[in-house]
Amino acid sequence: MSGDEIAALSLADVGEKIAKKEISSLEATDAALDRIERYGEKLHAVVHCDQDAARASARKADEDLASGNVRGPMHGVPLAHKDMYYRAGWTAACGSNILDGFVPDVTSTAIQRLDAAGALDIARLHMVEFAFGPTGHNEVVGTPRNPWNTDYITGGSSSGSGASVAGRLVYGALGSDTGGSIRLPAQCCGLAGIKGTYGLVSRYGAMPLSYSLDHVGPLTRTVKDSALILQAIAGHDPNDPTTSYREVPDYLDGIGDGVKGMRIGVPENHCYDPVEDAVREPLEASLEVYRELGAEIVPLHAESIEAANRFANVVMATEAATYHSKWVRERPDDYGAQTLSRLLPGFYYSATRYIEGLNLRSKILADFCDSVFDKVDMLHAPVIPIEIPRIEEMDVGAKPGYMKSIASITHNTRAINFLGLPTLSVPCGFTPNGLPTGFQLIGRPFDEKTLFRAGHAYERETLWCDKAPEI
Repeated sequence: MSGDEIAALSLADVGEKIAKKEISSLEATDAALDRIERYGEKLHAVVHCDQDAARASARKADEDLASGNVRGPMHGVPLAHKDMYYRAGWTAACGSNILDGFVPDVTSTAIQRLDAAGALDIARLHMVEFAFGPTGHNEVVGTPRNPWNTDYITGGSSSGSGASVAGRLVYGALGSDTGGSIRLPAQCCGLAGIKGTYGLVSRYGAMPLSYSLDHVGPLTRTVKDSALILQAIAGHDPNDPTTSYREVPDYLDGIGDGVKGMRIGVPENHCYDPVEDAVREPLEASLEVYRELGAEIVPLHAESIEAANRFANVVMATEAATYHSKWVRERPDDYGAQTLSRLLPGFYYSATRYIEGLNLRSKILADFCDSVFDKVDMLHAPVIPIEIPRIEEMDVGAKPGYMKSIASITHNTRAINFLGLPTLSVPCGFTPNGLPTGFQLIGRPFDEKTLFRAGHAYERETLWCDKAPEI
């Protein structure tokens, strides 16, 4: 196989080939490093990559495989991660000037667990400054480019993760999701992305943005790949007291069982209200696929989703402003204009409004679940309700309605973070501008397994995941 043929494989497939010794970890790593060398600068996706260290890790993985020391299905597979995941001794600037040169002395739990699963950590990837932006813009260290068309946004804040995985630079990448930052780049770049239930994955050793809303999860080329990574990183961590003690199920068990008899809800309120016709058509086509596969499509009203959306803004802005308050006072000029414009409103929400949001959270979640999950197994909703815009259209100085445009991009994602529910983004085709689009499946708390099963069924039927950009 050529290097590009190896790079085109899914995470699951390359892991299987390494395990069978059809290719080596070194060959897979060389394929990734070659594409990083060829396309990393064009996509502006990679912060740093030590090629010698990556190859040394791959050789060690091959030696372990030869001696029978296989750690799992990701053994020897090269990954790279958003530049907010700490590894002791590596820099972690978090897309900022303020943390330029910062070297943590701890390694994030998610990275430790991927290490234990045998995956290779070969690079850090660009991101929106401090993860606070849904488009991918970064005025401070540069904006990553969408591999499908470099004039268009990648989605944020896990922008480099989306660009790198879609561009076949690596086989998967950790992102983070506070208001949509896994699902948005997944849609923009034609990928799968999972935001698990709040408390499923430890945030220890990952830069915080909004402690009540932050989620850790992967972006991958297929739903099965997302399941593999989530399997490795999920579970209780004493270093993160918000993590659940609940036993993590086998996400691959039954993933191919299909959706016959499943009930998929389509919310009549909120989610579909602002959808453009160009996006609506592939969404409706995806629902028809589910009908043909034997699922029942159920229109319904999702109670309290509008309230969840409003309070998500309050909580995110207030917690982000609190975290950044010292730097905003002392180093305001070191922030990019987009990040600063989103931080400042957080200083003006009242404490009572913030506490009200936290106090009402459980009731809003209960109302939502009662109105939805006694009728259906999951919800189907757009990720981004508009066609993917050009980078220049979403610049802070581009037009007076900049913030309204930002709000439209996260219209369908913010509320789900406030609710803390698991959400899987799945590609479902392309819009007339040639950019990918997708839908999200929203499930019951800790029912990621059902989402993977439904997402995989759609993916296998349509094979949108096999489409790759020509960079």
